[in-house]
Amino acid sequence: HGRPLFTLKLATTLDGRIATHTGQSKWITGPDARAHGHALRASHDAIMVGIGTALADNPDLTCRLPGLAHRSPVRIVVDSRLRLPLTGRLATTAGTVATWVVTREDADPVRADAFVDCGIEVLRVPADTAGLPDVARAAGLLGERGITRVLAEGGSTLAASLLRAGLIDRLEWFRSAAVIGGNGIAAVAPFGVDDLAVAARFERVAVRRCGGDVVESYLRRDA
Repeated sequence: HGRPLFTLKLATTLDGRIATHTGQSKWITGPDARAHGHALRASHDAIMVGIGTALADNPDLTCRLPGLAHRSPVRIVVDSRLRLPLTGRLATTAGTVATWVVTREDADPVRADAFVDCGIEVLRVPADTAGLPDVARAAGLLGERGITRVLAEGGSTLAASLLRAGLIDRLEWFRSAAVIGGNGIAAVAPFGVDDLAVAARFERVAVRRCGGDVVESYLRRDA
């Protein structure tokens, strides 16, 4: 199809929340689930997060399992306005771990040049109907660069964009035995589903325990 396969990884409470209303998310799931998440990173060519996750967590987005550090994927941040801090971990380590930013065509060219100077590759795409970078167009660019498997890890806005574009092929859903409540942050932001007939549909293909958590695997079910 000229694009990578996309796996959406979600780590939520039983009621589908990825953080409290204050943004606290460490740690919803336990160490076994987190280790499994790092194994997923090692099995994908690229890991993708939204700028909200990058700003909130200042992540490394590498595989930290013993002996698998060399399998760390290309790190991709979807960042409409190039807000990724140049002093953060992703930018300062871009010279050693491949780091790409997907942004809008009208993003600040001076800021983009600063990213390039840090070793970050900047991919420009048109804006979608929500004003965010068009992830479908970005998927095509990733395919042209030889990326075959993308693990999307967060957050809710990125998940919504990918689902809206019909790009999610697989789900890996980690659930902890906790409940936050309706004021927690939902795993997926609104993405315009007014009729159940157009909801994204998946088929559950596996369920297994992961320490004190449960991980469910799903494949996209085409209509």
